Amino acid sequence: MTIDRIFLLASGLVAVYLLWRFYTRYNKQKALFDVYYMLGFAVLLVSGLLLIFFGYSILASPYVLTVATLIPLGISLGLTNQYATQYKKVYSWFALIGFLAIAVSSIAGLESLKTIAVPLFHGVAGLIITLLPIIASRSGRAPNGFWWVGVGGVLIGLGGIALAFLSIDSQLLFFSQDFVFTILAPLLFLMTLAFAIGFVKDILHSE
Repeated sequence: MTIDRIFLLASGLVAVYLLWRFYTRYNKQKALFDVYYMLGFAVLLVSGLLLIFFGYSILASPYVLTVATLIPLGISLGLTNQYATQYKKVYSWFALIGFLAIAVSSIAGLESLKTIAVPLFHGVAGLIITLLPIIASRSGRAPNGFWWVGVGGVLIGLGGIALAFLSIDSQLLFFSQDFVFTILAPLLFLMTLAFAIGFVKDILHSE
């Protein structure tokens, strides 16, 4: 649908803007968390472009599901490296194991492993993206407004878990395939916009 392509294109433009802001800060500070953020939003940009050109049917590809996992994992890795440094090593291993489990189960067709791996690792990443910015903002370690990243986390969590259940031929609550595909493009746009508001406040605060 044309309206879906408009939302996906708008999401891509916001992602490009964020990539530029992260890259600019990385050139100044050389912080690893900006690399993780760039990874997440670069994959988001590519995923949006693939949806524009090939439609939602491409989501059935195990390779697309595997690569798309890097969106929540990349953003959550960036957040732990920036605001929960005491857990960054443990979570890095957790994220790596999660990515490999999703990749192997998706590509090899191991449905029993996939049924556990996809909701588990997507869910944990979504919780980190949702809660950590709110906690950091309320404690004063992050600037006011950084909690908007948590709003983006709620949206990416809903969309990601719903798509995860669809990928294992199941349904989460009222998230049927038709409903998920109807809300997916606007949800991606709102998610990316919320991320942009929160992360830009953080970037401006660090300059």
